[in-house]
Amino acid sequence: MSRKPSFANLRGAAAPAAPAAAVSPLAAPPEAEQGRAATPRPASREGRKQIAGFFSPEMSLAMHMLARRQGRSLQALMAEAFNDVLRKHGESPLGD
Repeated sequence: MSRKPSFANLRGAAAPAAPAAAVSPLAAPPEAEQGRAATPRPASREGRKQIAGFFSPEMSLAMHMLARRQGRSLQALMAEAFNDVLRKHGESPLGD
């Protein structure tokens, strides 16, 4: 079964994809040997917690296209939406 194209592919449409390294499919990744991720957590994720949800393909496309048109991240649009919901229900907006 093939995977559908990702919006991440649009960012570097002009840049060719990096060739995959020749690795044995049975070889354990280096981070598995160390028991932790090989790269440190990005500073932008420090002190943050993931919120995830499942949406229709139409909603996903609409949000990704809006984010692209506005030059913003999907995360920024979601934070704005969550803040709007909090205000609507009389809560103080917390996200950024």
